[in-house]
Amino acid sequence: MRLLVLGGTGFVGRHIVEHALARGDDITLFNRGRSAPGLFADVELLRGDRGGDLRALAGGGPWDAAIDVTGYRPQDVGASSRLLAERVERLTFISTISVYDAPSRSGITEDAPLAALSGSGGWEDYGPLKVLCEQEVGAALPGRALIVRPGIVAGPHDPTNRFAWWVARGARGGRLLAPGAPQRPLQLIDARDLAAFVVELTAAGTTGTFNAVGDDLTWGEMLAACCALGPDATPVWVPDATLLAAGIDEAQLPLWIRADDPASVGFMRIDGTRARAAGLLHRPIEQTARDTHAALRAEDGPGLDPALEARLIAA
Repeated sequence: MRLLVLGGTGFVGRHIVEHALARGDDITLFNRGRSAPGLFADVELLRGDRGGDLRALAGGGPWDAAIDVTGYRPQDVGASSRLLAERVERLTFISTISVYDAPSRSGITEDAPLAALSGSGGWEDYGPLKVLCEQEVGAALPGRALIVRPGIVAGPHDPTNRFAWWVARGARGGRLLAPGAPQRPLQLIDARDLAAFVVELTAAGTTGTFNAVGDDLTWGEMLAACCALGPDATPVWVPDATLLAAGIDEAQLPLWIRADDPASVGFMRIDGTRARAAGLLHRPIEQTARDTHAALRAEDGPGLDPALEARLIAA
């Protein structure tokens, strides 16, 4: 497959390129060359900026398919999609489960209502902007678009530090503050499983929309995988009310979702039936934890201060 990847050197894009290279695909990257320059030294690079400089795309190709990993602003996605409509047979767009209108229940399918712009310009418009991006792709390549909506992505080289922080904390060992309750739901998809799904469906010419989410986990299962990495690592479950009274937020405890936030809890139980039927496979969370730990550049990252953690556990 002659494949164009918009992005390709960040987190998910990096794993997409690695999977495509392992298949023997002929790959071209289009990006600004700022993120991990030289990562794929033997891959053709078209230098440009989707925010305005698409000249390299206009002169490249043609390609069998393109995968857009980095699209966020509808006007940029629309411009690149319309240009590529004449240069690729099909286009895959990496979206997000944040496109859904805040769910208050589990089992949100691909046909659920989508979120609308709030007009605030804040983080709450991330999902609605992705909705508009999806619409731009569909309008530019009707019947030739694949939309993949990942949930929370974990694995090696994750820059968000959400899952990686728990991996590092588990590896450090000792009594570990665990938020809420062990049975609370959680969905994580390994970036490598997501990449394989995206590339294989793109190669097969599959179109449509898919929720690419992880298997249904619990916080207890996730932390058990992380605690297995460290000496005598033991979770100590602290109620939401205690954490809130202490002024703790998600920046200090990544991935924490309170039980009194039904919309967010629903986002941890998205329906992935369609994607699994199309071939999405999941590796065990224990493997994701081990491989994430092996790729960590530092023992720990932003998160809960160890002294505060100890005080909360003691209380």
